[in-house]
Amino acid sequence: MLGYGGQEIVKFLVTAALVVLIAEISKRVTWIGALLASLPLVSYMAMVWLYVDTKDKDAVGRLSFDVFWYVLPSLPFFLVLPWFLKKMSFLPALGLATCVLFVCYLGMLVTLKRFGVTL
Repeated sequence: MLGYGGQEIVKFLVTAALVVLIAEISKRVTWIGALLASLPLVSYMAMVWLYVDTKDKDAVGRLSFDVFWYVLPSLPFFLVLPWFLKKMSFLPALGLATCVLFVCYLGMLVTLKRFGVTL
């Protein structure tokens, strides 16, 4: 499987299972799916996998710091997507919301650079 070892396969399976589980729960009870999707589970798992692989607490700390800053500009995505969905079909709405997301990321990076913060 492209040279991946057992540990990488477990990572893929656990991560994929989590995404599928949240999608299936969302089909039945939207608010529970939304709550689960809003949890920083992917970030949490990435930090666990990073620590398991490297035992480097500093790397985990840097990842956590960077994730914090990248979460902030992602929040408008969740506000504009429902608005776009009322105006157009799913894929164009998702595409435009993603464009807003990237503009917000760029704005955040420019702003942070002004204040001497680099990610």
